[in-house]
Formats: sequence, C-alpha cells, structure tokens
Amino acid sequence: MDDRIAKPSITDLFPPSAFDQLANMEASNWWFRSRNRIILWVMREHIGSFENFLEVGCGTGFVLSAVRKLYPNVKLHGSEYFEEGLIHARRRVPNAKFSKLDARKMTDEERFDCIGAFDVIEHIKEDELVLSNLSRALKNDGTLLVTVPQHRWLWSTVDEYACHARRYSRAELIGKVIESGLKVEYVTSFVSLLVPLMWLTRLRAVDANYDPMDEFHIPNWLNRSLEMIMSFEIALLKFGMKLPIGGSLLLLAKKRD
Repeated sequence: MDDRIAKPSITDLFPPSAFDQLANMEASNWWFRSRNRIILWVMREHIGSFENFLEVGCGTGFVLSAVRKLYPNVKLHGSEYFEEGLIHARRRVPNAKFSKLDARKMTDEERFDCIGAFDVIEHIKEDELVLSNLSRALKNDGTLLVTVPQHRWLWSTVDEYACHARRYSRAELIGKVIESGLKVEYVTSFVSLLVPLMWLTRLRAVDANYDPMDEFHIPNWLNRSLEMIMSFEIALLKFGMKLPIGGSLLLLAKKRD
C-alpha cells in the first residue's frame, strides 16, 4: 500500500452509518452468527449460571441480545465507547443497563459475575490496562470471556483499516490475562478451517477507497457456505477439540483468591 495514503481514524471508520449497517446485517452474517454460537456454547459449558453480566464494547447489542435469550433472568449491562452503537443496543435489549464508557477509565471493583469483551481489546493500545480494569471489576470466582483476532502473520492493511493495534499470539493473550490477576481455564482458536482463505484475501492490495464493511457484503451462497464450514468447526469444539490455529482466539479466565 502507498504510504502517502492517509489511514482513516477510528471515528472515520465508525460513523453513525457504520453502526446502522452492522445492526442491519449482523443477524444474517456468517461471522457474527457463528461467533455468537461459540460464545453461548462456552457460556453454557464452561461458565454455567451467574447473576449479572457486563459486555464491554457491546456495539449494537447483537451478542448481548443473544445472552438475554440464553439467560433471561440475568441482569445485563453493556458499555460502549460510541453512542451511535448504544442507540441500537438499547433497542435490541431494552431491559439491559447501558453506559457510554472508555474501558481504559473503568473504575468498578468486584461488581460483576461475568464480563465479556468480544473483538474489543485489539483496538486499544493500552490493552493491559483494560484487562487489569476488567479483572478488578470481577467478583471473586467471576469469569472473563474474551475474543480477539489471532496470528501476527495474518496482519495486513485490513487490520490497519479496522484500527487494530495488534493481532494476538496465544502466548501473548494468555500472558497478559495472567498478569491481570486471572487464571486461564479455557483457550481455543476458531475460524480455523478458513485460515487459508483469510490469508489469501489479505494478500490483495488495498487502495484509498477501501471500505472495511465490504468484507461483510458477500453473496448469499457464499455466506451460507461459510456458515456451514463454521458449523462443522463448532461441532469439533463441542466434541472436545481445542483448535491450535485460527483467525480468532477465545479465552476464558477466572478470578481466584
């Protein structure tokens, strides 16, 4: 990519229209649907019951609305840096409590049973500070559930346009979570079977007219095919496999005395 082309800022990439687009297509897109299925399965199998849940960086509330269906009696909280996302989140989950929050300035102490941060901390340079804040906000025996993009060798200009500060290695994420005071109890990659396709698509040149939302605007047949592949991958996870590589990484950690 030509270095003379100015990279857009995060506010350029997330105008109100971007959240409108996300809210309209998340429920039918293979990536968001599959990630929700994995998150909810991990909650059922590895967390069980809890009284309250906070999603940091809740966006339009797509994950939070799915958590509401699985846990109808749990007290739900959502925080988001962008008010434009919260507009949609409040509509999707009207009985949850929402706040506009910079996770770097979070001050809660021993408040939540479970906290989720799904594809959030890779956008924040001070990720260790955020993880420390999340750890402090958990009650004893509370659970942190995180998803992030994985593998530095998958880094491309696509990540730059998505305002990623990094793609994580497994060791890096585990180390930072342990440093925050939590005990890692479950880790797996996902979007594993599609890694060759991801690598190939990231070889293409990106010009100044690139729109990050274009990755989600794909033909219906391709969307269905990718979701079928992910369904097989999810079946492997349910069978007990922990996938070693993948475009994304999921980690579950507990707060123990």
